[in-house]
Amino acid sequence: MEQIKKKLTIPDFFIMKENGKKFTMVTAYDYAMAVQVNKTEIEMILVGDSAAMVMLGYQSTLPIDLDTMIILAKAVVRGAPNTFIVGDLPFLSYEISVEKAIENAGRLIKEAEIDCVKLEGGTRIADTVAAIVKAGIPVMGHIGLTPQSISQLGGFRVQGKNLFAAEKLLEDALALEEAGASSIVLEGMPNPVAQVITETLKIPTVGIGAGPFCDAQVLVIHDLLGLFDRFVPKFVKKYAHIGQDIYKALSDFDKEVKTGVFPDLERSYNLKEDIEKEIIRHLKKVK
Repeated sequence: MEQIKKKLTIPDFFIMKENGKKFTMVTAYDYAMAVQVNKTEIEMILVGDSAAMVMLGYQSTLPIDLDTMIILAKAVVRGAPNTFIVGDLPFLSYEISVEKAIENAGRLIKEAEIDCVKLEGGTRIADTVAAIVKAGIPVMGHIGLTPQSISQLGGFRVQGKNLFAAEKLLEDALALEEAGASSIVLEGMPNPVAQVITETLKIPTVGIGAGPFCDAQVLVIHDLLGLFDRFVPKFVKKYAHIGQDIYKALSDFDKEVKTGVFPDLERSYNLKEDIEKEIIRHLKKVK
């Protein structure tokens, strides 16, 4: 019998940081994948706007909307009841006004029943983060390579590669902590920058392409399972090649159907010989 893990809370993650114990987060976007994650010791799931790319086929995260994120998050919550679940606020769901940001964060929390919302940006959205937190909604920040800002960043590029940029990242992180964020994703930045930020902050950092010194690590589940091959970032390690297994399984199914191998008698519903003859004889008369 599988041991059911205990669902952790925000105070638990603070204690883990204090004790130098790392935790893990992966993305998930549907019930079936969430069920599999829930069976593991992985503590946290991100229902990311990366679904726009790996689930819906867009070239960036920008097209996905809040209603779609809520549908995906609901499925993940049903599949992973023992895992802490974070949901992304998609592009333009929190930038228009503080009031709209609170309303949309509230929808994601209330309708999907997730545990925390995530939004991108540093000092420019600190007031928004503070307002959402004041409304009683936990917030995970996200700085560095922020995919919702790829047009401003010039694409998916590493951030913090010079002194000014590194200082700005630290400033952003401190602003989010001061605003009440309970954790921060550090994406696409040099190891030393992420290390200093992690050591400076009291709240946990979650790294993705930010080196080994963060308090936690996250990867897009399609990347680590080898399910998404349109492009693979340098920081991704493939722990499986499920895409190849799927291709082989589908090809084998196709071949067996076309050669008459599938379905065989073992996978068919059969009758006793006398009943079979009677039914066939009757049906032929009807015809």
